[in-house]
Amino acid sequence: MNYCDLAPSYIRSIAPYQPGKPISELERELGITGIVKLASNENPLGASPAAVAAMQEAIKTIALYPDGNGFDLKDALVKRYGVTHANVTLGNGSNDLLELAARAFLTPGDKVVYSAHAFAVYALASQAVGATGISVPAAKGYGHDLPAMLKAAKDNKAKIVFIANPNNPTGTFLSADELEVFLRGLPPEILVVLDEAYNEYLPEDKRYDSVSWLKEFPNLIISRTFSKAYGLAGLRVGYALAHEQVTDMMNRVRQPFNVNSVAQAAAVAALRDVSFVKKTFELNRRGMLQITEGLTKLGLEYIPSFGNFVAFRIGNATAMYRRLLELGVIVRPIANYDMPDWLRVSIGLESENAKFLSALEKCINQQVNGEIK
Repeated sequence: MNYCDLAPSYIRSIAPYQPGKPISELERELGITGIVKLASNENPLGASPAAVAAMQEAIKTIALYPDGNGFDLKDALVKRYGVTHANVTLGNGSNDLLELAARAFLTPGDKVVYSAHAFAVYALASQAVGATGISVPAAKGYGHDLPAMLKAAKDNKAKIVFIANPNNPTGTFLSADELEVFLRGLPPEILVVLDEAYNEYLPEDKRYDSVSWLKEFPNLIISRTFSKAYGLAGLRVGYALAHEQVTDMMNRVRQPFNVNSVAQAAAVAALRDVSFVKKTFELNRRGMLQITEGLTKLGLEYIPSFGNFVAFRIGNATAMYRRLLELGVIVRPIANYDMPDWLRVSIGLESENAKFLSALEKCINQQVNGEIK
């Protein structure tokens, strides 16, 4: 008997999400050390010292179940954003929140709209509940084509639209004006999940107050994470802000204790450590300049990014990715985003960025000499 046949067809057809290669895996495969991982958009500074201290304190009560309602973390978010506890859903990373939105509101056959080259989990979360995903071709420059997405959502009577801002893996950005026009043009029965996982990396002149839109657009769900700028990727903690009725439905399908006690304590401390986030932002700004200037010197095209990563085009991308691995540098191939000629590199420490650029230059020279095929 083939037990796969017991699963619905839409589950059998899912291609599982492929995370960035861990350092330990590459060490096992090639037996090398001194590896630089620039594949998963992690914070090269690690976590805030305040968050680390909070984790150490929380470990003392690790034998007890966490607060299933996450009161302290919700309270910190309420004070930060001026919302109520009824507007907050906590998640095991923001991925969990994307799936909670799908599970709460989608049924088999419902339509979901997202952009080409957008975060892979939008399609996965939709498909996992039997909904039909509609990928709208990207605008020039690999960004979201909001007018086309608006038309697709209306024409197909979509239930949910996913928007990433900034977008992963392209790093493209939508202005507040563009987003507001889109929201005003969308029927109120269509939910919008605005994924702002990289919100903290936006330069000051690009920042906007999406939380204030919740009063005007009750169909808006804002998802954010502590995995990126806050450096808590290994703890898996995120949150969504939405209308209380939307939040109520998401919490009905949320697993009990989905955010562990250590993660909750660390997130509260991280949220308060404004100076650490500022330090992260400044490091990323300098690192982005270092990487993009290096790519330009190597004659490589890249997509201007507003996140903590940059996608660049390179010939024979798969082979170049493998050669970079052999040189101890892990980046991210993004062929599964319909970008087979591109690689994505996260912004690291200055020394890590330099190692990447040096290894990349070596790979390019080897390719020119016919050593990489």
